[in-house]
Amino acid sequence: MATRDKNIWILIIFILSGLVVGGLLGELAGQVDWLWWLSFGQQFGLEEPVVLNLNVVTITFALMFKINISSIIGMVLAIFIYKKI
Repeated sequence: MATRDKNIWILIIFILSGLVVGGLLGELAGQVDWLWWLSFGQQFGLEEPVVLNLNVVTITFALMFKINISSIIGMVLAIFIYKKI
């Protein structure tokens, strides 16, 4: 029998896959005239990457999120499917 920790990880994987697939479908739907509203969204994150130079190694941090209507629908659908399983 699965423990509660495994169920939380499966839920996280479902939500992330719903966001990714929904985002991809939203970008594709943005090219269709009557589906433009699925690609409407915002992006947020670091505009410029943060660089940490330690002379031996240089580490660059960058993170950008792009959320659209389709990715939100994908996330809600993934939660719905998870609850049905």
